[in-house]
Amino acid sequence: MSGGCPFMRKTSLLNFNRLTLGDTEGEDSSQDGVNKASKGGLIYGDYLQLDKVLDAQELQSEKKGNKIHDEHLFIVTHQAYELWFKQILWELDSVREIFQKGHMRDERNMLKVVTRMHRISIILKLLVEQFTVLETMTPLDFFDFREYLTPASGFQSLQFRLLENKIGVPENLRVPYNRRHYRDNFKGKENEMLLHSEEEQTLLQLVEAWLERTPGLEEQGFNFWGKLQVNIFKGIAEGFHAALGKPESEEKEELMEELKKQKEVFTSLFDEKRHEHLLSKGDRRLSYNALKGALMIYFYREEPRFQVPFQLLTSLMDIDILMTKWRYNHVCMVHRMIGSKAGTGGSSGYHYLRSTVSDRYKVFVDLFNLSTFLVPRHWVPKLNPSIHKFLFTAECSDSSYFSSEDSD
Repeated sequence: MSGGCPFMRKTSLLNFNRLTLGDTEGEDSSQDGVNKASKGGLIYGDYLQLDKVLDAQELQSEKKGNKIHDEHLFIVTHQAYELWFKQILWELDSVREIFQKGHMRDERNMLKVVTRMHRISIILKLLVEQFTVLETMTPLDFFDFREYLTPASGFQSLQFRLLENKIGVPENLRVPYNRRHYRDNFKGKENEMLLHSEEEQTLLQLVEAWLERTPGLEEQGFNFWGKLQVNIFKGIAEGFHAALGKPESEEKEELMEELKKQKEVFTSLFDEKRHEHLLSKGDRRLSYNALKGALMIYFYREEPRFQVPFQLLTSLMDIDILMTKWRYNHVCMVHRMIGSKAGTGGSSGYHYLRSTVSDRYKVFVDLFNLSTFLVPRHWVPKLNPSIHKFLFTAECSDSSYFSSEDSD
């Protein structure tokens, strides 16, 4: 052959020509299966109860004799949101149960928790992107059927309010809805469910208790916090000493100013009373000891014992970020669709929603702020694996490593 691939020979062409979808004798093995559904029993539609799901789209515009095409998209999209909210609550409740039963003392359950929290993050990413489907509908398309929705409102999503409560959105930091407590917009059983969710231990509280048990915080043991404080202030003092030895210049002034700010930040970090004050104002959410544990996990994230805990803290921040993105996308879509009109439920609409996109609705805000306290690696207390066994030894809630009981 004078052209084409130099490695293609006549025999190769013959082999390619013999390739078929079946076997070498032309038989179609794709039809060898047995149709079990024809013999009766559970089938796909019955298992998923599709008769209920696919018949659940009732257009209000059609009932009023003025069928609007895009109302179907609006209903399906919001029903999809609610189904995914249900799955998130399912995963979240299972994680909270593992924490509540003390199974996190057995670090074999850490991977299970991280996996489920990661799944929640992936679902939230999907929900953030799902707004792009709704945005294929123009404001004029929405206006055609919006009047039929009143007084229904997205604020009335019980599952989303339960999700906020179970994660740990503080009740006292919520933005009032029409100058009323958010729960006043729900009646009967729904109101009771919300009240019950407020009384349960939140994911934030459970994570806080877990962080407080971080090995290595004990003053009589490794004493991470005490050693870290000594190393940091020693490092800052050395920085001041080196800066004072420099000739007077603008660069020296900037360096001295930076060192002063650094000292103020870390003085605040090691001041427990200051922490309690910030906690009372809502500027911090984790207890002082939990903050210590979180920072320790950050500094030793490469050590075997802290790798998976670090992944968990990262997942918690991911959830906060994605919840914020969801709120922001919701705000943008509402602004695009109705401008500054009042919402169908009677709220100020866009203006109310915009007020919820803030740190007051961020649950794990302390984890984001940990980056404020990062220091050079040589300031972090050194670990000796032969002495500090806690790096490699998992705590188990059962004295037997192989227990007959396991968490769900």
